Amino acid sequence: MTQFHDTFWQTPAVRHLAWLCQAPSLICQPTIRPLSAWLPGDTFDRLQALDRQPAPLLTALNRSQSHRLGHYFEALYAFLLEWLLEWPIILRNAAIRADDGHTLGELDFIVHNPVTKEFEHHEIAVKFYLGLVQDGQTLWFGPNARDRLDLKAGRMTSHQLTMTQRPETRKILTSHGVNGSITPVLTMPGYLFRPLSPELPESSDSDYINPHHETGRWLYHSQLDQVNTEHWTQLRKPHWLGPYQQRQAEPAEHAQQALKQIPVSERPALFANMGRSQQGEGLVEVERWFVVPDSWPGQG
Repeated sequence: MTQFHDTFWQTPAVRHLAWLCQAPSLICQPTIRPLSAWLPGDTFDRLQALDRQPAPLLTALNRSQSHRLGHYFEALYAFLLEWLLEWPIILRNAAIRADDGHTLGELDFIVHNPVTKEFEHHEIAVKFYLGLVQDGQTLWFGPNARDRLDLKAGRMTSHQLTMTQRPETRKILTSHGVNGSITPVLTMPGYLFRPLSPELPESSDSDYINPHHETGRWLYHSQLDQVNTEHWTQLRKPHWLGPYQQRQAEPAEHAQQALKQIPVSERPALFANMGRSQQGEGLVEVERWFVVPDSWPGQG
């Protein structure tokens, strides 16, 4: 899958899709084959063709009226399932309700794996967490500090992935021809950002964290004088998804102005350090950095 990273994609959405095809999950699922293991042998050729004529992907993404990254990621995932893998989606965003009408939860995707001939329940999320030592243990916080990796992983595995075991869910599944056992699959790619200083202890990764996760760095605004920001560019959603690329460098003052706004807005911002691609076609992301206000994480 190295060629996915080494290719300079013309269409940003295809670049995001190519990243999703091989992005490792943040959470270990030892008994489950990753989605990348099911990709057909001609995936790279099909992505290149899609890059030249991206209308099918852009049309699918434009069906969502939301500009939230989670909804964009979900549409990207659905396209991967149906267009690349050619797996039928039986249910998507199916609300599960109790007899009194209140919502118990939601199923992201129920799909049929034509290779194994089995049904699968996919719960998905794309996440970005910053590591911080508190009270002697490493915790992974979302940029807004209201989300935490251990809590998210616990909820997804103990609540969301067990929804198909409920009788209310079984009733809905049966009505759609889904019977028998259903394999639960958690797909949660993203990045874990390690602090500039102090460094996290070597044992900072819990057993449930995939050792092959993608990484970045983070620092406080007051630490900016310790790094070279000359070739930084701000990453805006949905370009948080995978290594960024650009044809030519943005004016340096754009990133510098964004950095100056962090103490004012009191909001973290994500940046990519850009370098010349090996093919010489443009600039590619070398490393990514979250810059947070000095008050972070605050009260969370």
